[in-house]
Amino acid sequence: MKFSIEVAGPQHIVFAEAICKEMEDSAKVRGTGIAKRSPVYIEKKMKEGKAVIAMDEQRQFAGFAYIESWSHEKFVANSGLIIRPEYRKSGLARRIKRRIFDLSRKKFPEAKIFGITTSLAVMKINSDLGYKPVTFSELTQDEIFWKGCEACCNFDILTRNKFRMCLCTAMLFDPEKHRGPFDFVKKIKIIERFRRMFSVSLNNGKTE
Repeated sequence: MKFSIEVAGPQHIVFAEAICKEMEDSAKVRGTGIAKRSPVYIEKKMKEGKAVIAMDEQRQFAGFAYIESWSHEKFVANSGLIIRPEYRKSGLARRIKRRIFDLSRKKFPEAKIFGITTSLAVMKINSDLGYKPVTFSELTQDEIFWKGCEACCNFDILTRNKFRMCLCTAMLFDPEKHRGPFDFVKKIKIIERFRRMFSVSLNNGKTE
């Protein structure tokens, strides 16, 4: 099966309701927490270009994830990762995680990227991307973020522990610890500079 991994846009809004239902169904099956989101919220992420969607060969939704920013864009979360049941264990989750991670780095190059999850598979993918396990105190302290956990079936555990721990494991990617002569942000800037130069060259070479 071939998949197209795309930055979601207005053309994908028709799948918002199906995505939300898949998120809810997945949480029930696993018996673990996932913050509930409305179709309107998912539509907003698509319109802002802050989501990634996987399409199957029939151009139907196969997987999804979106970006949230917190604490004045100092922190970014890659959230809502979902794969339709028939496409699980196909490597699609890893591809979506890589694409949403790259999109996050492009849109918010200075932000720390974090996630909280109960999934061992997601933890492995995060680790491969450079995330490290951290305590909840190292994540955003934005109250709106933690309010999003209220729809989770484990919210009472989080509140009993005064938001210091829950069943989820917190993981963080700190861009400052991954700087180098060819870091991601510099690569993007170099590519964009060459694109502009190439465009100018073509325009100068036009003939009427």
